[in-house]
Amino acid sequence: MEVLDPPAVRRWARLAADALGGARTEIDALNVFPVADGDTGTNLHLTMLSAAEAVESLPDDVDVAVVWQTLAYGALVGARGNSGVIVSQALRGLSDVLKDGGDLREALLRAAALARQCVARPVEGTVLTVLESAALAAREAGDDLAEVARRAAGEARAALRRTPGQLDVLARSGVVDAGGAGAAILLETLSAAITGSSAGRYDVPAPTGRVTPMTEVGAGYEVMYLLDAEDAAVAALRDELDAMGDSLVVVGGDGLWNVHVHVPEAGPAVEAALRAGRPHRIRITYLAEPQGKAGRGRGVVAVAAGDGIAALFEECGAEVVRRAPGTRPPLPALVAAIRRAGSEVVVLPNDEGVGAVAGAAAEIAREDGVHVSVLPTKATVQGLAALAVHDPLRRFDDDVVAMTDAAGHTRHGHLAVADREAVTSAGVCRPGDVLGLIDGDVAVIGGALGEVAVMVVHRMLAGGGELVTLVTGAGAPPGLTSGVEEHLRRTRPDVDVAVYEGGQGGYPLLIGVE
Repeated sequence: MEVLDPPAVRRWARLAADALGGARTEIDALNVFPVADGDTGTNLHLTMLSAAEAVESLPDDVDVAVVWQTLAYGALVGARGNSGVIVSQALRGLSDVLKDGGDLREALLRAAALARQCVARPVEGTVLTVLESAALAAREAGDDLAEVARRAAGEARAALRRTPGQLDVLARSGVVDAGGAGAAILLETLSAAITGSSAGRYDVPAPTGRVTPMTEVGAGYEVMYLLDAEDAAVAALRDELDAMGDSLVVVGGDGLWNVHVHVPEAGPAVEAALRAGRPHRIRITYLAEPQGKAGRGRGVVAVAAGDGIAALFEECGAEVVRRAPGTRPPLPALVAAIRRAGSEVVVLPNDEGVGAVAGAAAEIAREDGVHVSVLPTKATVQGLAALAVHDPLRRFDDDVVAMTDAAGHTRHGHLAVADREAVTSAGVCRPGDVLGLIDGDVAVIGGALGEVAVMVVHRMLAGGGELVTLVTGAGAPPGLTSGVEEHLRRTRPDVDVAVYEGGQGGYPLLIGVE
């Protein structure tokens, strides 16, 4: 790849969002600076998720300038926490250079410079140092785009390891900088997007000491808001907030700004914004203890990829968020569904690729006082099994355990039709072959849907089971499930069978065994 074209930018944004989602918990565990509130990984994930969703909403034929500007805008309006605001400014720096086809080395230097400029009182051994070290190393690379990205990613990882020697609070806690860990993942995923290498899971150095969460009373408030204001007014606001508190970061431009500050009292920080312009999306978080519950009862949110599946979940009392096959549901839709569902909410992603978005939505809802648990359901049939044992009269934690146990004891399989030749765990498949997958791996290759369905169910029951659930998809041929039912009547009369019309696209049949 010679340039970062629109598809590459989209690919990087999604890779970065998913990688940060996968590493969110580990990065949160490193968070001791500027305050030990344990949310840096979550904030970085939410920030990059907002950026990724912004560029993915664009038409395929937009030019590179629009894609980069949209990426930066999505990060700006979705930035969360101190680290997320800083990273949004770094993305703006990349956009400033790369939207006009500029050099990645220059763009990385611009990103590091803007990130440092947005922090009122920069500190070494943080995300700022990691970004700057990576940019300086990339400057020494040649003209090859892939080599520049690899050099930046490699130095980011090395700079991250050096952060405990630059910031005493990190050394005392036995951690590297949390924001720097997120920056390293951003640059590693950029390299992966450019080189086409495997994205995988990115390592986050574990703490070597005990990280003590912030618990002191009176720790103050984190205040964040978007602000419509002129540049001159923002300069005055920056001075006022700097005198008022710490951890001040102000990013943006062209009339739209994102402001983050820690202050003893939230009111004066908001009043200052009103004097500067029009604040909106105001978020105030007390830094010492979680907010209270909303008190609206128990609920379940389920993600569904077909009208019939959605109806099944709705009949069982779940709040349903629909998604197209092969896509993730929009983050705002999931957040809204959780807020509607109650004050204690179980979320059923029902797809491995939805888990990160569900986790991000849960984090946002928790800020409103909602108690949320995201179950690791990787398939629709696991979600149905979990919902079948849901009991709103139980203690919430006991209900979560019961639902998780039911999902975990449900093996999942499905049928698909190959659209190209490929090497699978069951051998080589060719276009038109029917694939039978069990727990995500191809187990059977055959020529007919009914034949493969019987073989898949037979294999799934080999490890035991009392109930087989069959969910037919859109376009499934009549009688697809009758062969399975006949086979079970002859060979396993002890097994119950439940058949539903799911209407899902892509998979003619979903199979669950409990």
